Amino acid sequence: MAMFSHPQQGIAQDDVVKLRQAAGAYLRSLREAAGLSQRNLAKAVGIEHYTFISQIESGRGRVPPAQMADWAAALGVSSREFAINLMRYYDPLTFELIFTEEVVGKLLAGGTAKSTDNAQDLEARIAKLETLLAGR
Repeated sequence: MAMFSHPQQGIAQDDVVKLRQAAGAYLRSLREAAGLSQRNLAKAVGIEHYTFISQIESGRGRVPPAQMADWAAALGVSSREFAINLMRYYDPLTFELIFTEEVVGKLLAGGTAKSTDNAQDLEARIAKLETLLAGR
């Protein structure tokens, strides 16, 4: 069994590049919908150089996990849904393990994943995943 230190290991490099570019397009669309320039977004999330936003949007970087809530707030979206959508691009293997087809379909269609049933299902899946990982 292979051990991976990075969530995207185990995925072909070309696919990783495509995922990063798709994440960048997603982020750019949120920024534009919020009416923000790259410079304004950088200021809102506490990034000194707005060129970092450009790098992320072009697929050459990632939103740092510790800043996801700040990004979500600046972009006017739910931090939970923002993190879930970024997980789809940044950690697709874990994303597939956790989310049901129903939740994924809603997210891809621009819907929400807020129903109590889905939240309970997610909690059960996370608990099962934690149990499986603890047994290794």
